Amino acid sequence: MQTPPVFQPPKLLDQLRHQIRRLHYSIRTEDAYVYWVRFFIRFHGLCHPREMGASEVETFLTHLAVERKVSASTQNQALSGILFLYREVLKIDLPWLDNVVKAKRPQRMPVVLTREEVQAVLSHLDGTSGLILRLAYGTGMRILETVRVRVKDIDFARNEVMVRDGKGFKDRVTMLPVSLTVPLREHLVRVRALHTRDIEMGFGRVYLPFALERKYPSADRDWAWQYVFPSQRRSVDPRSGREGRHHADPQALQRHMRRAVRDSGITKLATPHTLRHSFATHLLEGGYDIRTVQELLGHSDVKTTMIYTHVLNKGGRGVVSPLDAR
Repeated sequence: MQTPPVFQPPKLLDQLRHQIRRLHYSIRTEDAYVYWVRFFIRFHGLCHPREMGASEVETFLTHLAVERKVSASTQNQALSGILFLYREVLKIDLPWLDNVVKAKRPQRMPVVLTREEVQAVLSHLDGTSGLILRLAYGTGMRILETVRVRVKDIDFARNEVMVRDGKGFKDRVTMLPVSLTVPLREHLVRVRALHTRDIEMGFGRVYLPFALERKYPSADRDWAWQYVFPSQRRSVDPRSGREGRHHADPQALQRHMRRAVRDSGITKLATPHTLRHSFATHLLEGGYDIRTVQELLGHSDVKTTMIYTHVLNKGGRGVVSPLDAR
């Protein structure tokens, strides 16, 4: 008589991944949390988290700050991963974790390009990367939001772009620059031809969020759900294991932007996110009210948007230097 298999509970990191996906966290968050939890366990000699407490967490976070000299945002990300493990996976209420002091991010002014500098940078960008970065500047979208735009999210009739599941899982609407209408239409003709070839080869499926694939079984092949800026190459989805075409790589856009800034002779440390800062600043310079800019950027609190008034030297800081006084 065959012995029935012994049930083996999922390993801790597998449980962690399951909970992250159940709560619809992004693959980037999943990878980050798994990395920090694994690091935390190895740092303490493979001791199980159930056997550890406040001192072990504090020692680990101190090690990150003092020995590894990580930034405040990195240290906070590590703490968030550990918090998630205890609360969502181990179901352990650890009130002492609420008292762990998080590192505070330094208050720095954002890097902003002038209108002339933006045009100089964009003049050194062409092709799809140039179109993506022009759209990022023209809409104020984050670079990840830009590459995640789907065909159905662009409304040419209303000159609008719907930003889905932005930061904080919030949707918002921003403008579509009229100057990009023709280039985007031409780009979509090429993308649709690529999608048609993928379908003919047995591919053409795209990632759908929040179990929509089960609700609409054929939606992942529909043109409306495809990414406006698909990757040049097909890849295997790490969650489903299925080969498809993901969106364009944000890291490649970072490289294109860095090269364009260098070729423009600009010495500011500008990144694709700098285009978002420049978008907000230029709107305020143009006389648009701060609430409108807040809505376009998707900020929950107007205080976040207020930083751009400091960039403009407004809000009581428009002081003339005594050297310039006549």
